[in-house]
Amino acid sequence: MYIEQGYKGKLGVWNFFLIPVGFMLFMVFNYFSTLMLVENQGQSVEQMMAQMIEMMGKMPFLILNLLIFVAGIVAIFIWVKFVHQQSLTALTTSRKKIDWKRIFMMFIFWSVVSIAMILLSVYSAPENFQYNLNWSQFIPLVIVSFLLFPFQTSFEEYLFRGQLLQGLGILTKNRWVPFMLTSILFGVMHAANPEVEKLGMEVMIFYIGTGFLLGAMTLMDEGLELALGFHAANNITAALMVTSTWTAIQTDSVFLDVSAPSFGLIDMLPILIGYPVILIILGKIYKWSNWKEKLFGRVMSKEEFFALKENKVEVNEFQD
Repeated sequence: MYIEQGYKGKLGVWNFFLIPVGFMLFMVFNYFSTLMLVENQGQSVEQMMAQMIEMMGKMPFLILNLLIFVAGIVAIFIWVKFVHQQSLTALTTSRKKIDWKRIFMMFIFWSVVSIAMILLSVYSAPENFQYNLNWSQFIPLVIVSFLLFPFQTSFEEYLFRGQLLQGLGILTKNRWVPFMLTSILFGVMHAANPEVEKLGMEVMIFYIGTGFLLGAMTLMDEGLELALGFHAANNITAALMVTSTWTAIQTDSVFLDVSAPSFGLIDMLPILIGYPVILIILGKIYKWSNWKEKLFGRVMSKEEFFALKENKVEVNEFQD
């Protein structure tokens, strides 16, 4: 009953949309202002980023970008706890307390898989990568990555799979609308990334597909823990292991991707095949069942939820 945890608050359903809508309007403004700036200066997003990084340095540029998300997640937590008066646990999970084992398990699992896939890519096509390891730059990068990237990834999870998922579920009284809409919006949010300019709109399949994976994890597992671990592992591993001159995240990583930017069928296979396999594996580990109801079923009313919470009725009275 993760979506129903949103009933544990003092404000109406509108409160779930205040910060997400504000953030998305900011992203829309950022997207169009970037387009106008690119057009006026006659430069690509890659060239503009290269100039900023050259002026500031990779590490200060990275820290500055990540600090924005620190402020964002602090704003969410303050709003939820002190204004809406919903506990942070209820925003995170339907369990009595946050399951940190799930977060760390998912983090380790996806880190190992990601590193293995990167090393396989380097081994199979070494001409596409440049060995870039410099310990004096890499060690500070490790520290900054583990300190700040979890704020960035957690902000996105609490925004989309937290507030927005709960708010849309309570508003529509079903699960499929928030599942579909938050996954698509999560992908659209990345439309301003320089990767889209370089790889084309096809790369949105990756962003939206990842949104669906994270949404399915959240609904099937009745909490954000797995999504939090996956997202943090994904971004930290990317920052540490391989970057390029045209990605949104540019770091002093172990490898530099020097191949020509492309996104084709081979790049879609991990999304179309790999992501469902991940869900099947997690389903076996955590004994998920009733997939159709959890992903596409209805959401209880507030009265039903609190009646159930007080043990006045049986769970099966509310199942379709």
